[in-house]
Amino acid sequence: MVEIVTIATFLVAAVASLFMAWAIGAGSSGSTPFAPAVGANAISVMRAGFLVGILGFAGAVLQGANVSEAVGTELIGGVTLSPLAATIALVIAAGLVAIGVFAGYPIATAFTVTGAVIGVGLAMGGDPAWPKYAEIATLWILTPFVGGGLAYGIARTLRAEALSETTLIVALAALVGVIVANIEFAVLDSADGGASIAQASSRILPVSELVGVAIVTLLVAGAWAAVIAFDLAGGVERGERHFLLILGGLVAFSAGGSQVGLAIGPLIPLSGDLELPLIALLVGGGFGLLLGSWTGAPRMIKAISQDYSSLGPRRSIAALIPSFLIAQIAVLYGIPVSFNEIIVSSIIGSGYAASGAGGGVSGRKMAYTVLAWLLSLAGSIAISYVGYAVLAAILL
Repeated sequence: MVEIVTIATFLVAAVASLFMAWAIGAGSSGSTPFAPAVGANAISVMRAGFLVGILGFAGAVLQGANVSEAVGTELIGGVTLSPLAATIALVIAAGLVAIGVFAGYPIATAFTVTGAVIGVGLAMGGDPAWPKYAEIATLWILTPFVGGGLAYGIARTLRAEALSETTLIVALAALVGVIVANIEFAVLDSADGGASIAQASSRILPVSELVGVAIVTLLVAGAWAAVIAFDLAGGVERGERHFLLILGGLVAFSAGGSQVGLAIGPLIPLSGDLELPLIALLVGGGFGLLLGSWTGAPRMIKAISQDYSSLGPRRSIAALIPSFLIAQIAVLYGIPVSFNEIIVSSIIGSGYAASGAGGGVSGRKMAYTVLAWLLSLAGSIAISYVGYAVLAAILL
């Protein structure tokens, strides 16, 4: 029989986890994906909030395993997080996020949760997981340059006169099709941890897997391009708005898969004692994201869409494509990542292509935001380390 203390500890951690999921759903991962489409008058605020909740839930369940397991088991070596450590990490991370929400400070959830888990793990006597830290740091550092650079390149290309805008949009749709065909879904191959549409479909073709993947990828890319081309034939502006809706849906789905692990990852060591399967945690975390999206995201979507309305459809498309790509890379490699960082860097890149001055983004404000992210990481490590050391000395 599971001890009552273990159940009580899990319940405390679960409440903190649910709050974290709600904050993520109500924040950038719930409000940003459809803000460009709302700004372009392609969808209403309430419909956007409804869709982002559903798609975020789907992404959490279908793609959330990699990041969740990384946060729960791969950030510290030599020890497994104890129920007390996991609970402290979640409570402190949730508390810091709450302070940021109510005080108006840009506390990054990914930095806070990652730091909290590392802090309690080190306090338990664990070893730093340097290879994983290298992966995380690489993605965090490259995101502004890759995301901003791709967004800048796409926006500049769309503004060029060498090719027609319709041709370029169709080519971008084909690129998105290539990405969609090769992102992994757990349900397609549970034994190996997941498979892409191209991998799963290639197995029924009488060719090698590599050739089959290439064939399916080209077919999916062609289908996406054909659909968007047909839509654009009815009007370029109308087609661009619809493409924005599709991209918003893909980004919302990716946000669910990449962000749910920040909420439920620390629960994984606890779930072993209670024999809870990972899918149960993913459903719970996805529900928290959905709840946050439905209750908190509409207000944020309305506010952010006003900023996006000044970007226009082309710059919004340029910002969302790299956001989708980077989020999927984070999902594939199980790396906790700040969705704010992904989106902000892409917006700056697309804005710089238009104005040559960062799209009107304040350099001082960006420096303040980056400093807040770094302090979120360092502060959560220190507070969690001290918090565990003090409570362990009292209770253990």
